[in-house]
Amino acid sequence: MNVFVTGATGWIGSATTDELLAAGHRVIGLARSDESAAKLVAKGATALRGDLDDLGALRRGATEADAVVHLANKHDWSDPEESDRAERAAVHAMAEALVGTGRPFVVANGLSGVVEGRAALETDRGPEDSRGDSENLALSYAGRGVRTVIVRFAPSVHGPGDWGFVTFLVEAARRNGVSAYLGDGSTAWSAVHRSDAARLIRLGIEGAPAGVRLHAVAEESVSTRAIAEALGKALGLPVTSVDPARAEEHFGVVGFFFGLGMAASSARTRTLLGWHPTGPTLEEEILAGVYGQRLP
Repeated sequence: MNVFVTGATGWIGSATTDELLAAGHRVIGLARSDESAAKLVAKGATALRGDLDDLGALRRGATEADAVVHLANKHDWSDPEESDRAERAAVHAMAEALVGTGRPFVVANGLSGVVEGRAALETDRGPEDSRGDSENLALSYAGRGVRTVIVRFAPSVHGPGDWGFVTFLVEAARRNGVSAYLGDGSTAWSAVHRSDAARLIRLGIEGAPAGVRLHAVAEESVSTRAIAEALGKALGLPVTSVDPARAEEHFGVVGFFFGLGMAASSARTRTLLGWHPTGPTLEEEILAGVYGQRLP
């Protein structure tokens, strides 16, 4: 298949591009810069210049492809309303181009705000605000001849080179001289290795039915205290609790997310697609030094 991928040179997108190419698919990646375009071409993919605000490029990419994978997001935490607006506009543009084709449209989302007090399930509807709007918008096209597939990613999609949430926790630990967790540390995150996430995206394109939500989750529940303790060992720093009221003061913007419960099940995803994660756990990677060598 010819697969149009937004965010094709990003953290998850680059692994997805590699996975698709290795499986014999052709990749057309959205590229914001000459540097991104060159990276795609070097891998054997094709570059389509544009960004999330270039709705014409998005429509063209979707129209000319056999499948679409939407992984890009502005992630502008200083202006989340603008990020959400751009996300909805991008989803709308690509979905409209796919109406009546029956082609796969894989849309990325996270797990924040899905449920509280228990592990999120694939059957749980996305929230009606923030990026949940784009998930629900994309799913509304499943009845209009689009094979929409939502992939919700664990908050930690980890691996060598990770620049996501755990990297921010490492920076906070180094800055403050302690590896910290909030309150009693019982708040839990799910986690998945980047290679497993990329493989799930490919399986979703190849075989997931319209209207399903998939969970890219290998570990259902890792306590934030366990994450902090592993980072403390890896960085040679003491481990301590921080009052939740001081979350953003201590951790920066990631403090808000560190206080959210984002555990999730992937049982239905595994049964549906035969997906079996094989990558190392988050704790194994932290202790192996993926997130920085032990401090002197």
